[in-house]
Amino acid sequence: MAYVDQPGDADAPTLLFVHGNPTWSYHWRRLIAERRGVNRCVAPDHIGCGRSDKPAVTLRLADRIDHVVELVETLDLQRIVLVAQDWGGAIGLGAMQRLRDRLAGVLLLNTGAFRPWFIPWRIRVCRTPLLGPLAMQGGNLFSRAAVHQTTTTKLSPQIARAYLAPYDSWANRRAVNDFVRDIPLGPRHPTWQTLGEIEDRLTELDGVPISLVWGLRDWCFTPECLERFQQVWPEAETTALPGAGHWVAEDAPGEVADALARLLVRVSAAPANHEPTVSAGE
Repeated sequence: MAYVDQPGDADAPTLLFVHGNPTWSYHWRRLIAERRGVNRCVAPDHIGCGRSDKPAVTLRLADRIDHVVELVETLDLQRIVLVAQDWGGAIGLGAMQRLRDRLAGVLLLNTGAFRPWFIPWRIRVCRTPLLGPLAMQGGNLFSRAAVHQTTTTKLSPQIARAYLAPYDSWANRRAVNDFVRDIPLGPRHPTWQTLGEIEDRLTELDGVPISLVWGLRDWCFTPECLERFQQVWPEAETTALPGAGHWVAEDAPGEVADALARLLVRVSAAPANHEPTVSAGE
């Protein structure tokens, strides 16, 4: 697993950035540039994504949660503020539920952590047998569509190329296809149970400072997804952005940075809910 690790003040919270599909740690470049030196910033590339290894194995949500847990424990990250988008929401929240004593705050951007109650038609098309993998791994159509259909402001050619750069071959696009196929359509899919366990435990984070930043022009994680989180966490701060799309960090980087800054003020003001985790043998 490749990851960005920028230093910050040892007494400040650590920011853990968890990306979705079909992005990579590059998605967080502006926020990392804004916060590094103040907060330690750690941003992994999921296995199969970005600069990480791209093995010929099928990975599911549960595997990716395991990977983030292992990264956090290996780096011994403490006072974590989770910043997550798309699949990163379920992955990051699943990891933090297992490492609750290390969690200090949560900022979510256009994501979900629920048993799916709808699947957008654009995703369903990508799941068509034979044609779906051929389009996603052969033609890279899912990633190419993402750089055009996830924002309301046009990405520059340079930024679009950077998003696509890690996914330059059939083999290197395997994870893009696997993420799409890991969206459970019903209880018989193994990830349905994993998502259900995460959803059922969301209320355990009631006492944690939480911020929800949502691009309202998102065809995938619609405003209804935001409302689901608001029902679970009524005390969460919400920043609703009518002009932003799914990649809200691209459409409204200033607003996202401001929301993160406000969240960090709340985290600093919140009473400590745990002692730092001590590794075995220390």
